[in-house]
Amino acid sequence: MKKPIAGFSTLSKSEKIEWIATNYTQNPVQSKKILETYWNADSKLQQLHDEFIENTISNFYMPMGIAPNFLINDRLYAIPMAIEESSVVAAASKAAKFWGSRGGFKTEVLGTEKVGQVHFIFKGSYSKLESFFTKIKSTLISDAKHLTESMEKRGGGISQIELRDKSSDLQDYYQLHCTFETQDAMGANFINSCLEQFAATLKNEALNYSSFSEQEKQIEVVMSILSNYVPNCLIKAEVSCPIDQLNISKEISPKDFAEKMVRAVEIAKVEPYRAVTHNKGIMNGIDAVVLATGNDFRAIEAGAHAYAAKNGTYSSLTHAKIEGDIFHFWIEIPLALGTVGGLTKLHPLVKLNLEILQKPSAKDLMQIVAVAGLAQNFAAVSSLVTTGIQKGHMKMHLMNILNQHAATEQEKATLIEYFKTHTVTHRGVLNALENLRK
Repeated sequence: MKKPIAGFSTLSKSEKIEWIATNYTQNPVQSKKILETYWNADSKLQQLHDEFIENTISNFYMPMGIAPNFLINDRLYAIPMAIEESSVVAAASKAAKFWGSRGGFKTEVLGTEKVGQVHFIFKGSYSKLESFFTKIKSTLISDAKHLTESMEKRGGGISQIELRDKSSDLQDYYQLHCTFETQDAMGANFINSCLEQFAATLKNEALNYSSFSEQEKQIEVVMSILSNYVPNCLIKAEVSCPIDQLNISKEISPKDFAEKMVRAVEIAKVEPYRAVTHNKGIMNGIDAVVLATGNDFRAIEAGAHAYAAKNGTYSSLTHAKIEGDIFHFWIEIPLALGTVGGLTKLHPLVKLNLEILQKPSAKDLMQIVAVAGLAQNFAAVSSLVTTGIQKGHMKMHLMNILNQHAATEQEKATLIEYFKTHTVTHRGVLNALENLRK
């Protein structure tokens, strides 16, 4: 029976590896070799990676590709994407090429407001709490001045602090709902530091507020934390063209294709089972760019899916319509991104990727990321309503199957040519490989 380990974090890297390989793997020698294979040969660079997180034992590689030819607001981009799933980069590239000759992608930043909250319990009169809040609001801001000065010089800072009564949802529960502008920083540390200062001021001022009873003075701050739901940090990206330019395939007319695309999106708006997969395809494109630029893809995922359910039912993040003889396809999505702070100045590939993207501001990056999601969704839905998703996806997955079964370079070349005219299935590839080897 395995036993818990005490003081794991104090072990050296080699000791951590020895312990995990010995206690949790069947072949410790091979396990250690695999972990060490993924270390960077540059010891300083490896140390940098080791210090990104705690208890580091190795690096986990993710393929990074480039989706070229994205025309966004009449400016051409090559977009780095870090993702393990076959066909995502190819699909995004295909959509970029298609729309590049039809005017490209247009984007608009609808807002950049970010949110944080101080959650607290107050047992007493709400009218007295309102009067108290009105009295201390300026103090909340002034007490945080040492935190906000630098951000204010860059054009950001605290936008608003509101008192919200949530006691109808949870007894005695109230919050300070705070909004911020953080310019090119994602701003999580800035926002959380401000919120914790607000909480301290709230408690201290309550103790000295003469209109409160002794019970009312004892405000209980439960937590102070930013929200990853940022419905006012919003970006819109869209494409449009005359219907007769939608010559996507010889098997379907432009008019039929446009109508099918609109119907497919409408289905994703009303059917949550479809909407989840529909939006997952959008996030394939978005997460890949977010990860490649050193941003928090988990926060982006959480915020996007919350926004997809903002009207009470989970629904599509993209929209499509036919207006006269014009086809329109667009997305509105919250994206709280940064191009300074975090890994953006530390991770060499992140720095390079931001350079490839022409050193974007946070607003520029919002637009690029939204376009990547829209392009991915267009590619996926257009495949679904025409040839089906598996034909293209399995073609791209072919190499994974061949590598899984240790195909030689000659075998790969032969079978790639063979499957240009045959349907790719896992069993089909295995049979063809076995026949080739016979």
